[in-house]
Amino acid sequence: MTKQIYQIKIVLKNSKPTIWRRVLVKSDILLADFHDIMQNVMGWTNSHLHQFEKSRIYYAPKEFELEGSKDYRKVRLDTLLYQEKEKIQYEYDFGDSWTHEITLEKILPFSESAKLPVCTAGKRNCPPEDCGGVWGYAELLEVISDPGHPEYEEMIEWVGGKFDPEYFDIGEINKEL
Repeated sequence: MTKQIYQIKIVLKNSKPTIWRRVLVKSDILLADFHDIMQNVMGWTNSHLHQFEKSRIYYAPKEFELEGSKDYRKVRLDTLLYQEKEKIQYEYDFGDSWTHEITLEKILPFSESAKLPVCTAGKRNCPPEDCGGVWGYAELLEVISDPGHPEYEEMIEWVGGKFDPEYFDIGEINKEL
């Protein structure tokens, strides 16, 4: 396959309001490397099990020993996504079940001078790890928005003193990439 640039949109499913990122990556990137990019742009800490899925076929690190999954260190992104609007899923933290929809928005011509990967857009802060998935996150936001809530102090301490759900710093993300 010819190397191209993929414009990918990553949406954290069931997040309200929607938490999303747009990235540009090389089309021939390995899923293992794309996982690292996803962790960075979304703001996760890479401390949980994870897997990609397309058409009920799962891709994860071999050492996870997930029954029936393929080793994602041997699979290129362009073997799963090869036409615009095509989608795959990415699940992070099987307990909280953070499910991401990954859409190939555009296929662009490859350029050696392109600085890749790069995050080009996004909205909202990544939820804190281990907060209970999208439903636990919604509850967390409700609690920390009400200083009179009985759990307010405990939750504010748990999130490290403050948490801004609208925070998104593309410069910070790209510096890490």
